[in-house]
Amino acid sequence: MALSNSKREVEEEASNNNNLGTAGEPNRNTNSPSISFSPVNLKNVPHLTDYLQLENLKTYTNPLDQNRFFHPSHGFYVSPSDVILRQIVYDLSSACGAFSDSDPRVHVAYHRAGPRKQIFFEPKNTRAAIVTCGGLCPGLNTVIRELVVGLWELYGVRQIFGIQAGYRGFYSTTRNPLVLNPKMVRGWHKLGGTVLETSRGGFDLHQIVDAIQTNAFNQVYIIGGDGTMRGAVEIFDEIQRRKLNVGVVGIPKTVDNDVGIIDRSFGFQTAVEMAQQAISAAHVEAESAVNGIGLVKLMGRSTGHIALHATLSSRDVDCCLIPEMEFYLEGKGGLFEFLDNRLKENGHAVLVVAEGAGQNIIPRTAAQTEERDESGNLVFLDVGSWLKTELKRWWARDHPGELFTVKYIDPTYMIRAVPANATDNLYCTLLAHSAIHGVMAGYTGFVSGPINGNYAYIPLEDVAQATNAVNTKDHKWAWVRSVTNQPDFVKS
Repeated sequence: MALSNSKREVEEEASNNNNLGTAGEPNRNTNSPSISFSPVNLKNVPHLTDYLQLENLKTYTNPLDQNRFFHPSHGFYVSPSDVILRQIVYDLSSACGAFSDSDPRVHVAYHRAGPRKQIFFEPKNTRAAIVTCGGLCPGLNTVIRELVVGLWELYGVRQIFGIQAGYRGFYSTTRNPLVLNPKMVRGWHKLGGTVLETSRGGFDLHQIVDAIQTNAFNQVYIIGGDGTMRGAVEIFDEIQRRKLNVGVVGIPKTVDNDVGIIDRSFGFQTAVEMAQQAISAAHVEAESAVNGIGLVKLMGRSTGHIALHATLSSRDVDCCLIPEMEFYLEGKGGLFEFLDNRLKENGHAVLVVAEGAGQNIIPRTAAQTEERDESGNLVFLDVGSWLKTELKRWWARDHPGELFTVKYIDPTYMIRAVPANATDNLYCTLLAHSAIHGVMAGYTGFVSGPINGNYAYIPLEDVAQATNAVNTKDHKWAWVRSVTNQPDFVKS
């Protein structure tokens, strides 16, 4: 296994495995197809040793060795050569041959998350700061709780602080850092929202890093979406420039599931579960009316993952509209024609639309084209209200005098403000503990998250730049269309 951009110890351990098959066993059957994982491009995670002098850094034995709840044995601690492959599906017919760095067959790998035998922070001198930024998402309080409990119980850290009201809380003159401990956060996972409070905007790089220095924080845990992660990259870069002994880790949060590389964002499964309840209510309303349409608008500015997964889970949806696909209302193959036929067949229909869908066909004033929110994003118009108006106008024009009802349900804030379900709660715990293990081991400027079901450390910059759009050409979107029988909205 040839590795590029990796540490020496990884190369040495990998060189010992040249004669092993995919499961670490010798390749005895030379007639059967085999696959080579060579070359593998290991994505290096930044480390304190990258920019600080070794003589100024001390290492300590991991206190998990003495933790009464753990009995570390062989394989308990993660080694530098433990990696997670991003690509796990292979075409054996094209797996052989020469490779170049630009070849898509060069397999990207990430360091596996988990505890290391040596740590770079002495627990009694560690001061950790936790901040939540951006919009709400199920599981925020669970992540905060598990960071506090994990730092306290796993590593013996006693100085843990919550930064209130997002990035601006670092330098606020009216909000001091909140002292946190396990007793205080015990029941937070049962609460929606974030007890630390959050806000959009307020990013002032130099004031934030100045505050980190002033408060002597040497670990910073940043929970937020793509904009927050871009801010975390800047904070990490500035900390490197000042040569501060501070570990920075991002925990990606987006209810829309639009963060790339990782399998999914925390809170997403809870959001889909709540979205199904709204769809069920819309179905009951539509089915109980003459020519009834249940219209549900779900969250999803740039991606339609919630709408897609809720549609597949519900099976009551007749049409699903997402930002990744264009649609039109009038004419052959348009939305109105499809709904007209569905009403004739079934007497009712359920329409699910993501908030970012159709923004290019909703009329805007000149002022509306320039309006931005505190994070700098274009303010979207309400596609649900617009569709409701257009549906009523269409029916009155084409079916005068006939009964028709549109029941519009917008569960946006209900979906994102609820506590995490059991699956997301467990996920949040694993995210938090993975982040703690990484920072304590001296890694910095990284994100912890699952890749193909295994937790890995990913460079912050990679996550900040990555997106996770719905692929309307893959089998999952084809599955949606097979369930709904909706048109592809491609004009002939």
